[in-house]
Amino acid sequence: MKLLLAVSTLTLVSATAFAADLPSRRVPAAYAPAPVPVFTWTGFYVGAHVGGEFGSTATASSSLVTGGVLDGVSAKRSGFIGGGYTGYLFSTQSVPLLSALNGLGGGGGVFGLEGDFDGSTGRSSVLLPNAGVLATTRDTIQGSVRGRLGLAFNRTLVYATGGAAFGGLENNYFNSATGTADNASRSRVGYTVGGGIEYALINNFSVRVEYRFTDFGRYTDNLPNTTGGLVNVSQRVTENRVQGGFSYKFETFTPAPVVARY
Repeated sequence: MKLLLAVSTLTLVSATAFAADLPSRRVPAAYAPAPVPVFTWTGFYVGAHVGGEFGSTATASSSLVTGGVLDGVSAKRSGFIGGGYTGYLFSTQSVPLLSALNGLGGGGGVFGLEGDFDGSTGRSSVLLPNAGVLATTRDTIQGSVRGRLGLAFNRTLVYATGGAAFGGLENNYFNSATGTADNASRSRVGYTVGGGIEYALINNFSVRVEYRFTDFGRYTDNLPNTTGGLVNVSQRVTENRVQGGFSYKFETFTPAPVVARY
């Protein structure tokens, strides 16, 4: 009996040790690789742009005595413009239910809102011979709040834009015969419309080229010094701008890696 008990104990210990040396059948936890960021136009962005502006200033003078028009002329205006912008875009790439619109080479519909603020050197001068006044108009600052609507073809975005425009204008009037002058600063609200094309170099950086037409409307100044208050001068400032820009888009939220256990 003692011999049988000893043999049984030795067999059990040997089997346990052998089993411990066998490879484990437990499957280790599987870690899915971190998802590769998929490009989308959705997100907040900031940027800077610079370009040139050209347009015209339509100027007319009228007599307060007779009520008649004295002069009606138009002067070309040109200068440089540059500043910064910020906005938000939303792309149908981000909505699975709208996947029907995502067949445009990985793109889809894109819409958003953008605001910009610029400094400008635009300037025009015109002589009003019948009123005897030289009128000079100069831009100071400009800005706008606009909607953007476009189509994305993967990393290429073609868009239209339009909205309200704000501008600061300095008007100087000089009478060479009397050596007198009048100055008037104006804050104007108008509209701006245009479009452009933007290309994403990588997920966060993109470049654009844009054209816009802006109309600040018509306003009237009375000239108490240069004409003794007997003449009004009205002006309408319009401009075209072509500019290039560079944008940085903030990365959208990326979920953490998924851990799969079996």
